[in-house]
Amino acid sequence: MTDTTQNTRVLLASRPHGEPTSANFRIESVPMPEPADGEVLLRTVYLSLDPYMRGRMNEAKSYAAPVELGAVMEGGTVAEVIQSRDPSLKPGDMVLSHLGWQSHGVQQARHVRKLDPARAPISTAVGVLGMPGFTAYAGLLEIGRPQSGETVVVAAAAGPVGSAVGQIARIKGARAVGIAGGAEKVAWLEELGFDVALDHRSPTFRDDLKAAVPDGIDVYFENVGGHVWEAVLPRLNTYARVPVCGLVAHYNETEPREGPDRSARLMSAILTKSITVRGFIQHEFVKSHYKQFQADAAEWIRDGSLRHREDVVDGLENAPDAFFGMLSGKNFGKLLVRVGEDPTR
Repeated sequence: MTDTTQNTRVLLASRPHGEPTSANFRIESVPMPEPADGEVLLRTVYLSLDPYMRGRMNEAKSYAAPVELGAVMEGGTVAEVIQSRDPSLKPGDMVLSHLGWQSHGVQQARHVRKLDPARAPISTAVGVLGMPGFTAYAGLLEIGRPQSGETVVVAAAAGPVGSAVGQIARIKGARAVGIAGGAEKVAWLEELGFDVALDHRSPTFRDDLKAAVPDGIDVYFENVGGHVWEAVLPRLNTYARVPVCGLVAHYNETEPREGPDRSARLMSAILTKSITVRGFIQHEFVKSHYKQFQADAAEWIRDGSLRHREDVVDGLENAPDAFFGMLSGKNFGKLLVRVGEDPTR
């Protein structure tokens, strides 16, 4: 039986050097927090695991502050209100929240968003209808701006962001070429309706990509870096657009890779082909695009043109191992930790 007097939480115990390990985390139980006026006590149902969390483990300067040593690991959550001291929410309400890696937590009511389980499964609030889906939508449509008939290539295409990118590209009339790792993921992309699905682990990957884009690449949605980017770069067309969402192939690196410095080649390609390369963080588009995203995505899900897949791991104690697996591409779809019972299912 769950102890209703204790909060279980996963803390950042030390900063990783290279790949993170279980030694970088510490699990502890502490007394349940008490909400103050205007606050709610929440029970975590789903914890979202996402690649950006690896960067938050580092102390280096980035677009967001690192997780402090001894603090709860960062993360988006779907939670149930179990105690409320704000009239806008009541016990039993389901909310989108940001509790991080813990079983319970207190947040100000104005900082959570009430969910309607009748509209969509609550897990989608941290998936296709949440940050990953919005990242795909905003990055592709605002930076990539695909036109009908153009070719869009996306890396990590079987993940929650990449799969949405390819499907939205198809909705907008573009060709979608997805790159993933392994036959099972490639088959999933074909089922989703990608025009071409490629396995980056194949020894013939470079030739396969060349054959898949006979007219070059107009938009490349970057999630990975590494050898995938090296294969894509020569195929980029004049005026190509490259939204840079992530570089998961490099997150665990501690020093520059061996080999020649390719920066001059990259800058030459950007100059001579007038390529636009722009990094972005999804929250910069929230005010301008989020409302329309919610309307568009809900409609696309209803008509079947935007599909999603979830990879659910049970138990908060298994979050670190699931996180390690995600960084090496072992997850298949949106990775969630089911921390507690989902009362809507």
